Amino acid sequence: MRVLLRLTPVLLLLGAVAGCGAQTVRMEPPLPDAAAEEPCAALVADLPDTLMDADRVDVRPASELTAAWGDPAIGLRCGVERPVALAPDSLLEEVNGVPWLSEPADAPTVFTAVGHEAYVELLIPASYGPPAAALTTVSDLVTEHLPPLPDGEL
Repeated sequence: MRVLLRLTPVLLLLGAVAGCGAQTVRMEPPLPDAAAEEPCAALVADLPDTLMDADRVDVRPASELTAAWGDPAIGLRCGVERPVALAPDSLLEEVNGVPWLSEPADAPTVFTAVGHEAYVELLIPASYGPPAAALTTVSDLVTEHLPPLPDGEL
């Protein structure tokens, strides 16, 4: 069984492939600048094995900058490009001191941590319910691994 999900404007493509009891998620790895690679890899390495009661699954192609959990997949990519929708007047949600851009605004499923030296994108399918637990966990790791930008910069 193969499931594909296309999200705009982020154009994150996930495909879940189930077989023999194992799940693999197809996720395009980001291409961060050299300064973001090491801290992003450390952030991903510190992610939990379970997020929102979903177990971690394999991601293909394998990358130190991506992670996924469950079916449908919760996906994370560290070192993504600045979100096109991010503007000085964007409505941001702050979780544990980390500002998040939620898209789409009316029913968010893609959350991007901003205001740090790398952008972290978190895809949470609506079927998981409120995203607070995942945002809290990832916010703590963003704070630990990614230095904040100077005040006022997103």
